[in-house]
Amino acid sequence: MKTLVVAATKAELNILYQHFNLPEGDFVESKNFDLLITGVGMVATAFTLGQHLSQKYDLVVNFGIAGSFDRSIALGTVLNITEDTFAELGAENGEEFLTITDLGFGENHYTSRTQRIVALPIAKGITKNCVSGSEKSIQKLIQRLNPTTESMEGAAVFYACKQLNIDCLQIRSVSNYVEPRNKDNWKIGLAIKNLNDWAIAFIGEMN
Repeated sequence: MKTLVVAATKAELNILYQHFNLPEGDFVESKNFDLLITGVGMVATAFTLGQHLSQKYDLVVNFGIAGSFDRSIALGTVLNITEDTFAELGAENGEEFLTITDLGFGENHYTSRTQRIVALPIAKGITKNCVSGSEKSIQKLIQRLNPTTESMEGAAVFYACKQLNIDCLQIRSVSNYVEPRNKDNWKIGLAIKNLNDWAIAFIGEMN
């Protein structure tokens, strides 16, 4: 059995590619793990996982960067996202938001599952098609879901793994705070370095 490492972009795992001397590809097979680059967003993630996810994997690890709603978390901090929600999946009923669960059409909330010890702070994520960038929408999300982080793929990975009953983890490094868009405040380089350092150590322990 093998581990499948999943990320939205190569840039998020560029140091890992170099460390393990992996060829440049969106799907790379190696002795102890395979690596899959899905593309950005939940649709691309679900489609690409649908092509490659199978019972030959006993663990899927989704690595990526994320925005944090919690400013007490330092930029560059690596987190274990143990629960994730499709934040926009549902219907508006005036000022009220009805989730797909409320509507009776499925689930919008998923959790990680693994027996492995992950020595990282635990956080709650949300997955969105549109990254938050207005104070009004940010406050609504905080009031409704009180998330720690925001990404564009996490819940889709959890969803796919649940369908096939495969253990999964979501590890994200904080690159920015969720606020009106201001790229000058972002620390993407630091977040990627810290994410890759943790990923390399984690994968190294499996060898």
